Amino acid sequence: MELRRTNPACNCVLLCGITLCLIFGINLTFAIELYAPAEVLVENGTTGILKCSFKSREVISSAATVTWLFFPTGSDAGSAVSIFYYTSANHYSGSVAQFKDRVKWAGDLNKKDASVHLIEAQFNDNGTYSCSVINPPDISGTAARTQLKVVIKESLPQDNTAVIVVAVCGSAIGLILIAVVTCLITKRHQTTHEYEGCVKLAGCPLGGVKKPSSVAVLDTNLCAWDLLPFTVKRHFNLVSLCHGKSTCS
Repeated sequence: MELRRTNPACNCVLLCGITLCLIFGINLTFAIELYAPAEVLVENGTTGILKCSFKSREVISSAATVTWLFFPTGSDAGSAVSIFYYTSANHYSGSVAQFKDRVKWAGDLNKKDASVHLIEAQFNDNGTYSCSVINPPDISGTAARTQLKVVIKESLPQDNTAVIVVAVCGSAIGLILIAVVTCLITKRHQTTHEYEGCVKLAGCPLGGVKKPSSVAVLDTNLCAWDLLPFTVKRHFNLVSLCHGKSTCS
């Protein structure tokens, strides 16, 4: 039996046709990636938030939907009940009386956020909550699950923010006080050195004149008479007090 050879040109045309069909004739579908915290603690009687975010390769459309399911503690997957459904800016509560008017929309699909509020959390709300999102043509991937634990206030993790703020403020005040005390001691020490002695007036009965602080850095051998202004010399007639000497020797 003789095998017939195919024309390479025909093969090329056939391959191009298949490729075009795949590109234009088939709408590719991807699974949406969903994220949620593994565990959430909520104080009994308060409003908690069940967070859910997602990633979709498609632009968010009006056909996008969000579904929240509840699995009571100790139950199997088949006992899940729908507690919330969201689509086209409208939300619908499930048929479970336990969650009636207690689950509210808190997300924004344009920001890839599908979170909900759980109002007045109760101990019988403990269990697993799953979040699913569909954004056609992207379908929902593996649902994101969160374990909710409703606890009393004393069981919540303590917030150490206030303690840290007080510690930082106390340390800052302590450093400021140390800086102020150090500055005062240094200034007092410098002042003591500036007025530590007198310049003697040789041959003068006045005994001496205290050095002014403004000239504390000058040579202590300078005659105090030369430091006095001319008007002061003339007013007190210090020349006669110094036994006729115009200057101190």
